[in-house]
Amino acid sequence: MRLRWVTGAVVLVFLVFAGKLLQLQAIDAEKLSAEALESRSITKPLPAHRGDILDTNGSVLATTVERRNITVDQTLVSAYNETAKVPNDEKGAVGAARKIAPVLNEPVAEVAQTLAGNKRFNYVAKDVEPTVWRDVSDLSLPGIFSESASRRTYPADSVASNVLGFINSQGEAQSGIERSQDELLNGTDGTLTYEKGKGGQQIATGMTTETEPVDGKDVQLTLDRDLQWKSQEALDKVVKDANAASATLVALNIRTGEILALADAPTYNANTPNKAKTADLGNRALTDVFEPGSTSKVITAAAAIEEGVATPSTHVTVPNRLDRGAAGVIRDSEEHGVEKLTFAGVLAKSSNIGTVKVGEKMSAQTMYDYLTKFGIGSKTGVGMTESAGILSPPGKWDGRTRLNVMFGQGLSVTALQSAEVFATIANDGVRVQPKLVKAVTGADGKLEPEPEGKKTRVVSTRTAEQVRLMLESVVGEGGTAVNAEIPGYRVAGKTGTAQAYDESCGCYNGYTASFVGMAPADDPALVVAVFVQQPQNGHYGGTLAAPVFQQIMSYALTLQGIEPTGAKMPDVPLEWS
Repeated sequence: MRLRWVTGAVVLVFLVFAGKLLQLQAIDAEKLSAEALESRSITKPLPAHRGDILDTNGSVLATTVERRNITVDQTLVSAYNETAKVPNDEKGAVGAARKIAPVLNEPVAEVAQTLAGNKRFNYVAKDVEPTVWRDVSDLSLPGIFSESASRRTYPADSVASNVLGFINSQGEAQSGIERSQDELLNGTDGTLTYEKGKGGQQIATGMTTETEPVDGKDVQLTLDRDLQWKSQEALDKVVKDANAASATLVALNIRTGEILALADAPTYNANTPNKAKTADLGNRALTDVFEPGSTSKVITAAAAIEEGVATPSTHVTVPNRLDRGAAGVIRDSEEHGVEKLTFAGVLAKSSNIGTVKVGEKMSAQTMYDYLTKFGIGSKTGVGMTESAGILSPPGKWDGRTRLNVMFGQGLSVTALQSAEVFATIANDGVRVQPKLVKAVTGADGKLEPEPEGKKTRVVSTRTAEQVRLMLESVVGEGGTAVNAEIPGYRVAGKTGTAQAYDESCGCYNGYTASFVGMAPADDPALVVAVFVQQPQNGHYGGTLAAPVFQQIMSYALTLQGIEPTGAKMPDVPLEWS
């Protein structure tokens, strides 16, 4: 009886083992095989190359360079020199650190801390050059690996940094073109999955699965690197000399709307944004708003001529004061007796009184309509973070605002908006949407031009021509901007010396000194706009901003190969008797 029980028990055990074996080999084999493969597999990212940012001539403004992160499996490092007949301080983490530290130029003790322990993954060093990793790899230390990394670098340092923006330490786009074009620049990372051996090394004959990364696209800007650099240099100097808070400059191709320079001062080095002041990291030319002052008189002049209420030769009697009752008293920047000026003379001498006497012949709605046609109160659509400026509808204007908007108070603009107004006059009355991105890498790997910006007729060609002649008088003898003259070229433009509105006190405090001009005036190609904010040493646009315009416009004309037309400016009377 006992033999039967023992035999039965033995048979039962064999049946259990047979069943388990059947389950393992037939039923769960695939699942177990997959689990085993997973346990010895490792997946690493294959970073996509972020696209380059180029200037209009193909010079690299931002690029990505290869780097490596050195990693460690601490559980494997303990095997280093474990069986070798060497001193204890040459074994394990300390011994491995003695080998690696000199290559990394780091203290042995600090490196040893990163190698010692039970972590399966830890960083030893980040963002090292590939040659450094190669030297570490040649040491053949157990548990020491690397992963692909990259660094965004800006070869020209601070040049165009306010436009380019930067990438933070987590690889995230923070501002500028880096952020606005991030989807194009970024690309899509791939992956590499492979079987690893006991030491963490890839098994040559093991399973390998790879998904190729898709690199980001290159983005070519309309900016000219050399002109941008020259512009920033000029702004740095005027900010220093005038002890100003900041300055901005915009240079435009008036036919295409391409922005050739978009400069700020102070600015920062895009390679080290953490060292910059927060106020310097943005793009003032697109985001900071200010009252334009007299540069806005060009809109009033164009509207008056287009509406037929004045011509450049219209007689305007300009007293020392203009009393408009409840709307207040209008004054010019300097005291003067009664002046007999033409409308051209009013613009040349930048008379607030004369501008109002002509402008009030138009209704508030008409004035508002022209302001909006020229782009005031709307974003330009340049494709980056920007302000729309400030322009209230005429229904909200009181009597004073009704007059002030004619000479650039009671409304606010950005530097780009102001430059665009003059570009419209330069382009025979056609407003062209400004453009900052020139081309993007296409499917064939070549740069493909971006579409042209929207074009809108604002005033007639005849009106634009007449306003340009008036603006030439500003730069000529008797005008407010003789410092903007360029030998051999006809120049047209307008100074501005506007009181700066201070939100902290709800009052005017300080000045915005500006000059916006075009050249050659008789066949315009370029517009350059300069704005100096809160200068302490002087505050007139004709003395602070006009010389910067003269320097940068001269350089831009030469750079673009634009020669003087040789034509002489017609005589434009500024006074009448």
